[in-house]
Amino acid sequence: MTTSTPEEPQNGEAAKPVINYRGWKAMPYVIGNEAFEKLGTFGTSANLLVYLTTVFHMKSVASATLVTVFNGTTNLASLLGAFLADTYLGRYATLGAASIASLLGMLILTLTAAVSKLHPPPCSSHGDACHGANPTQLAVLFASYVFMVIGAGGIRPCNLAFGADQFDPTTEAGKRGIASFFNWYYMTFTFAMMASSTLVIYVQSNVSWSLGLAIPTAFMFISCVLFFVGTKIYVKVRPEGSPITSVAQVLVAAFRKRALKLPDDLKGSLCDPPHLSSLVSKLPHTDQFSFLDKAAIITPMDDIKPDGSASDGWRLCSLQQVEQMKCLVRIIPVWSSCIIFEVTFVLTWTYVVFQALQSDRHLGHSNFEIPAATFPVFTMAAMTVWLFVYDRVVVPLLQRVTGKEGGITLLQRMGTGIALSVVMMTVAGLVEERRRSYALHKPTLGTTSSGGAISSMSSLWLIPQLVIAGLSDAFNVIGQVEFYYKQFPENMRSMAGGLLFLGFACSNYLGSLIITIVHRITGGHQKSNWLAEDLNQGRLDLLYFSIASISAVNFVFFIVCAKWYRYKTSDKDHEIALQTMEIRSSV
Repeated sequence: MTTSTPEEPQNGEAAKPVINYRGWKAMPYVIGNEAFEKLGTFGTSANLLVYLTTVFHMKSVASATLVTVFNGTTNLASLLGAFLADTYLGRYATLGAASIASLLGMLILTLTAAVSKLHPPPCSSHGDACHGANPTQLAVLFASYVFMVIGAGGIRPCNLAFGADQFDPTTEAGKRGIASFFNWYYMTFTFAMMASSTLVIYVQSNVSWSLGLAIPTAFMFISCVLFFVGTKIYVKVRPEGSPITSVAQVLVAAFRKRALKLPDDLKGSLCDPPHLSSLVSKLPHTDQFSFLDKAAIITPMDDIKPDGSASDGWRLCSLQQVEQMKCLVRIIPVWSSCIIFEVTFVLTWTYVVFQALQSDRHLGHSNFEIPAATFPVFTMAAMTVWLFVYDRVVVPLLQRVTGKEGGITLLQRMGTGIALSVVMMTVAGLVEERRRSYALHKPTLGTTSSGGAISSMSSLWLIPQLVIAGLSDAFNVIGQVEFYYKQFPENMRSMAGGLLFLGFACSNYLGSLIITIVHRITGGHQKSNWLAEDLNQGRLDLLYFSIASISAVNFVFFIVCAKWYRYKTSDKDHEIALQTMEIRSSV
C-alpha cells in the first residue's frame, strides 16, 4: 500500500488507513508496462503459425491446432489468474509474477530460434524431406508456451483493474481519471499491436527469426522494469478472499433455505455484520433476485459470531455476499450479448485476408502491393484515432449536453458498438458482392497460389468495413471493460477481467462453430458452397449478411437486457438517493 495516515477513530471503531491515490502520476509506469508488454507478446504470438511451419516444419493442421490450443488456453487461464489475484496474491503481486513468467517464456522461445540445436535443421534445397523436431526440441518449445500462458493468464485480467485502482473512485476527478484511463489504455494497446503487426512481423519473416523474437523479448524486459520501478507509488488493493467461494456459498445457502418464506421485515432478518473493509464498498440491499436473499436469512439453527458474522458460511451468508452475487447475475445477460458481437470480428478478421488476396492490392498505379495480412491494421488505426478524438473532443461535448459522466452511459456506449457491428457486416457483405461480381464479369488480374482469380476491384474497398470495425470495437469493448470494472465489487474486479477474456474465448469457439456448420450445410456441391476455397465460387457475402441479421437480433436482445439492468450503487449512494427522495417529497 502507498504511504497513508490513519483517520481518527470514531465511536470506538478502529482507525482506517487513508489511501494516497497518485492517479496520473502512476500512469507512465502502468501504461508503459502495458504498451511494451503488448509490443512483446503480440509481436511473438501473432506470427507463431508461420514460425511453427517454417522453422519447426510442422504440418499446417498440427501447427494450426497448436496455435488454437495456445490462444484458447491463454484466454481461459485468465480466469485462474483472476481467482488467484482476488483470493491470495492481489493484483500487484500477480502482475509482477506474470510479467516475469512471460519474459521467461519469450526468452526460451527466442533461444529455440537462436540456438541451432533447439530447432530442426533447415530443409535441404535438393528437395529432400524436412526433418521434424525431436522430443527435446519440442519440450523446450512447449516450455516456452507454458510460461507465456502463465504470464498472459496473470496479466490479462489484472492490468486494467490495477491501473484503475490508482484513481480515487469516490471523487469526481478520480471517476474522470478512470474513464480517461480506459480510453488511453486501449489507444496505447492498439498502437502497440499496429507496431507489432508491421515492423516486428516484417523482421521475423524477412530478416531473421532470432532477431525478430529477440526484439519482443527486449520489449518485455522493458515492460518488467517499468512495472517494478513504480512500485513505491502504487495503490495495492489487498485480496479480500475468494469471490468464487463466496458465490458458491450463496448458491448453496440459498438452495438449503429454498423452502423458507421471505419475512415481511426482510432487512431486519438478514445477516448484515459491520462492514470493516476500507477498500471494498458496502452494497445496499436490492429487491432483484429475492430468492438469493434466503441465503442471508437468520434462522434459529444458524450460529452467529460475536462480530455478527456467520460461523458456517455454507449455511448463512452475509448481505454483502448476496449482493455481490446479484451483481454477477445481473451482468451475465449483458455479457452474453457481447459474445455474439465479438463473433463479427472473428469472421471479419478471418476472411478479410482471403478477400484481399483475391483483390487488386496495388496502391494506385504503382507496383507496390499492400500485404494481405496488413489489412487488419486499418481497424487498429481507426480505433486509435477515434479514441483520442472521443476522449478529448466527443466526451466533453456530450457531457455538456447530457450532464452525465462520460457523456453517455456505459450501456449506451456498448449498444452503439453492437449497432455499428450490424452496419459493419452489412457493408462487408456489399463489398464482397462487388468484389465477386468484378471477378466473374470483368477481366481479372491473374490467379492466386491456390488458383482463385484475382478481382480487378481495388482492395481499398475493404477499408470502410475495417474502419467501422475499429469504431465498433472502441465503443463496445472499451465500454465492456469499464462496465465490468465499475459494476463488479472491488474485490471481484480481477474476475471482471477474466470474464472479458472468457467472452473472447467463447466468441472464437462460436465463430469456428459457425464456419464449420455453414461449410457442412452448403459444402455438398461446389456451386452452392458459401465458403469455397476460391471465394469467387463461394458466397461469402451471404455469410456476412446472415451474421448481420443475427447481430441485429442480438442488438434487440441487448436493448432488452440494458433496460432491465440496474447499475450497482454503494451504501453511501443509496443513502444520498433516499435523502434526495425525502427532500423532494417534503417539498
